[in-house]
Amino acid sequence: MKPRNSGMQTLVNNLTKGAILAGVVGFGLTACTNPSTPAGEEGYVYEKPRIFGEGGYQGTMKGPANYGVSLLRNEVVNIDMRPNTYTEAFKILANDDLNIKFDFHAVIGIQSGSVKTVVEEYGAQNWYKRFVRETFRTYVRDIVQKYDSGELKTNREQIAQEVSLRLQTYLSSTPFKLANVVVGDINYPAIVANAVEKKLAAQQLLAEKETQKEIARKDAEIRVEEAKGIAQAQKIINATLTANYLQHEAINAQVKMAESPNHTTVYIPVGNNGVPLVKGAN
Repeated sequence: MKPRNSGMQTLVNNLTKGAILAGVVGFGLTACTNPSTPAGEEGYVYEKPRIFGEGGYQGTMKGPANYGVSLLRNEVVNIDMRPNTYTEAFKILANDDLNIKFDFHAVIGIQSGSVKTVVEEYGAQNWYKRFVRETFRTYVRDIVQKYDSGELKTNREQIAQEVSLRLQTYLSSTPFKLANVVVGDINYPAIVANAVEKKLAAQQLLAEKETQKEIARKDAEIRVEEAKGIAQAQKIINATLTANYLQHEAINAQVKMAESPNHTTVYIPVGNNGVPLVKGAN
C-alpha cells in the first residue's frame, strides 16, 4: 500500500508543471508583436533589448504592411515619406530697420527607401526640427534683411527662389527633397499700412483731378470750335445780307400780306422809292 504522502507529492508536482506551462504559454502570447506601417509611410523595425540578446535593427517595410507575428519584442518607427508643408513665422528687421511679419512655407518630402538613414542619422520623426528648421530660418533671415520693407512684396518670388536655391544645396546630400518654397502673407506695422492707404488715396484723388482737368480741356476745345463755327456763319451771313436783298425780301413779305384773306394793315417806314427802309441814309 502506497503512503498517502507520496500521492500528495505527485499532485503537487503536476500542479506545479501545469502552472509553469501556463506561464510559459501566457508569456509567449503576450510577448508576441506584429508591427505595422500605414500607407504613405515607411517603417523601421527594431527589437527592444532583453535580458539576453542585443536587440536593435531588424528591417524596414513600406506601408501599408505588417512585419509579421514574432515572439521577439519587435517594434516599429513609422516615418511619413510624403511631401509635407512646414511653416515658419518670422518677424524680421528689414534693411530699412522696419520690423516685418510674414510666413515662409517649405514643402519637403523624404526619398523612398531611406527610412533607416532617417531614423539612425537624422532623429527619426524629429528630423525636421533637428536638421532642417534652424538652417531654413537662417537662410530666410539672411536673404530678407537685404531688402527694404517696401521691396518685399514686389520681390517675394525672387526671395523665395533665393531661399529655395540655398536650401536645396544644403539638402542635396540628404534623403530630404525640397519641392517648393513660398512666401506667405507679409504684414507691415499699422503705421506703415495707414501711410500706404493714405498714399493710395492721394494718388487716386490726383488721378481723378487729372481726369477732370482733361474733361475741362476737352470742353473748352469744344466751345472754341463752336465759337469758330458761329463766327464763320456770321461772316457768311454778313457778306450776303445786302440792302437790295433785304428790300427784295421786304417786298415779298408785303405781297404775301396783301394776298392774305385776313388782311391786316401794317405801317412801316418807307423810302423815296416806296419800299420799306432797311438802312438809314447817312
